[in-house]
This record gives sequence, structure tokens and C-alpha cells, in this order.
Amino acid sequence: MLARLHAAPERHWTVRQLADTVAVSRSALDERFRQVLGRAPMRYLTDWRMHLAENLLATTGYSVAAVAHRVGYDSEEAFSRAFKRVHALAPGVWRAAMTGGQDAS
Repeated sequence: MLARLHAAPERHWTVRQLADTVAVSRSALDERFRQVLGRAPMRYLTDWRMHLAENLLATTGYSVAAVAHRVGYDSEEAFSRAFKRVHALAPGVWRAAMTGGQDAS
């Protein structure tokens, strides 16, 4: 199931869909995630998306909007809000800080 999340982070996953992929109840899935990974399934997905976004921002020249769509956000604004919650910086500001203001492409 993690392989499916990792392979398709852009998919609009729900807990029900994740549970169905491994034929367990939503509550069983949530419990197992918390036991093994220390977080809820959707929290894990958000963390995975942020990890991917960090990599794309630091190593490519993709626009913030393109990164947002590649990691599963419908809008640049929604992605920017989520990214800022995690990093306390907007994606473009974070990129500039990580790359020393250099274009990563």
C-alpha cells in the first residue's frame, strides 16, 4: 500500500481508497499506520508529498505551480499554504534559500 502512495502521490487518495487497496477497514488502516509509522495515513501522504516537493524545488526548474500539481495539489495556492505550514516559508522563498538563489535546472 505504501508503494501505491509513493507511486501516485498526485492521486486524490481517501482513507477509504487506501484501506480498500489492502482490504482492511479504515480504522484498522489508521491504527496500523499509527503503530508502524507514528502518524495517520493522510498525514503520511502529506509528509510524502512535502518530501517530493522539497526535492523538486531544490533540483529542478519546475515552477511552483508545476510542483504543486506533480505532488497532488489542485492549486498553487493550496500547495503554498501546505508547504508554508511545514516549512514556515513559501515554496519560492524556501527554494531560493536552499539553492542560494540559483536556478536549480
